[in-house]
Amino acid sequence: MQKRVLTTRENLPGNGLDRLSAAAERVAWPGDGKPGPADLAALAPGVSGILALGNDPVDGALMDAAGPSLRVIALASMGFDNVDRTAAAERGIVVTHTPRVLAETTADLTFALILAARRRIGTAGASLASGSWGLFRMHDYLGLDIHGATLGLVGYGQIGRAVARRAHGFGMRVLHHDPYAPDDDLSTSVELSTLLTESDIVSLHVPLTDETRHLVSTRELAAMKPTATLVSTSRGGVVDEEALLHAVREGRLHSAGLDVFEREPMGTELSPLVAEPNVVTLPHIGSATEATRAAMVDLAVDNILDVLAERPARTPLPGSPAVPGAPAGTAGVGA
Repeated sequence: MQKRVLTTRENLPGNGLDRLSAAAERVAWPGDGKPGPADLAALAPGVSGILALGNDPVDGALMDAAGPSLRVIALASMGFDNVDRTAAAERGIVVTHTPRVLAETTADLTFALILAARRRIGTAGASLASGSWGLFRMHDYLGLDIHGATLGLVGYGQIGRAVARRAHGFGMRVLHHDPYAPDDDLSTSVELSTLLTESDIVSLHVPLTDETRHLVSTRELAAMKPTATLVSTSRGGVVDEEALLHAVREGRLHSAGLDVFEREPMGTELSPLVAEPNVVTLPHIGSATEATRAAMVDLAVDNILDVLAERPARTPLPGSPAVPGAPAGTAGVGA
């Protein structure tokens, strides 16, 4: 009997879904918006695999709705905080994600945020568009230099290293804090306290876990220079948004660049950070190029097809087995 696979969207970039449909019966949430838990649960009975986006919750209830046939949950994302990994492990389900394929693209976007926040590009562009640029004055739109600055990377996996490579082109000094990553030719490993006090730009590249939730909050922001910039392309929950808002409004932090938020998507109920002139905000577009998003879907499909063919998954999550029911693996992840 042909296996069935649930995809949480009907249309995704690239031709990965065509390959999946050729190998398995595919059922999909037909709506254009985000499906609710009940929507997915109604489609799940009897499926062997689930392909989900990074903000679609995949909990034990959905796994139970699928039943014992469920063998693999493939995320078309690098992050994995939307999956109940404990529930998956208890049921012997493989959980995969998409490292490597989005590292360079996300590093590009990280540097775009650094440039935009430090050089006040958003404020200056808005002034031009509103017709406020009536005079040339030496003290208008003054930002801070990127070249020669110190960049601190919290998390030094694939994306962090890609950002470090770009930083060297700007003549930057690079520090990183990551218990699993020693010094290399790009960056020096330091304690988090040292990184916060010495860096002109702090860029976050860690997954969202119980340990990293609100990793940057009031105490960490107070340790940073008042001329510093905080950038995050990781997960919104890594930053305490209320603490960041106060730090920027009170002049205790120069600027911030955020591609991720604690509540996504926002709709019309915007975070107050969106309106702050010294905060550059984007709607989670770190991996949003045609080639990269297609590659993410392709890798998610490859993981599903491998597991359904009784081959090891290519990119299982840390702690997830590569084949259903096997002991948990130890494969690492660099954000």
